[in-house]
Amino acid sequence: MEFINIIDYIGTFAFAISGIRLAAAKNFDWFGAYVVGFVTAVGGGTLRDLMLDLTPFWMEHVSYLVITGLALVFVIIFRKHVVRLDNTFFIFDAVGIALFTVVGVEKSIAAGFPMWVNVIMGTITGAAGGMLRDIFINEVPLIFRKEIYAMACLAGGIVYYICIWTGLSTVAAQVVAALSVIVIRVLSVHFRISLPALKSIDRNAGESEPVTGGGEKRHGTDS
Repeated sequence: MEFINIIDYIGTFAFAISGIRLAAAKNFDWFGAYVVGFVTAVGGGTLRDLMLDLTPFWMEHVSYLVITGLALVFVIIFRKHVVRLDNTFFIFDAVGIALFTVVGVEKSIAAGFPMWVNVIMGTITGAAGGMLRDIFINEVPLIFRKEIYAMACLAGGIVYYICIWTGLSTVAAQVVAALSVIVIRVLSVHFRISLPALKSIDRNAGESEPVTGGGEKRHGTDS
């Protein structure tokens, strides 16, 4: 088994747990929790493979269904620790997006696409599963909030290529790239670093009284 396959399976297990953990917190039944976990684990990779014109990976290997089942059993057995502790979700989610970013980059490279596509595919693989997870449990996806989430995946893909260009081996580049995603996520949450938010403009605040002569002043934001 190649190192990238090990990363893929560990990422699947971690990401499935992140989905099942949130489903359990919302009192989903076992089947519903399994579905959320599975979609979380394979959602990003499925979107990636469809965009690369490949057969979705989980349709060729039943192991991903089994790993999700093992993740469900893990959450059931250790429910008290996994569900009640808030930081467990963050840990498994951070590990999942980090490993899947590397898997996405490698899968795109193997398909023969250029560097910029590979970085984007890594970002999609890492972030899209979490987006689907949040939609399934009726939450605003993390990717659309102010947190550094997809940007961490994007940075991880870039770090991967920097490592390759500096002469590191493929395995070393994969490890460094994954660690960089985790570090960025941890630091951004710890120090509350976020991207600027686009704030709506209160049109009433800039509204003026009508001027004499039948006309009205236009809002300063109009053009």
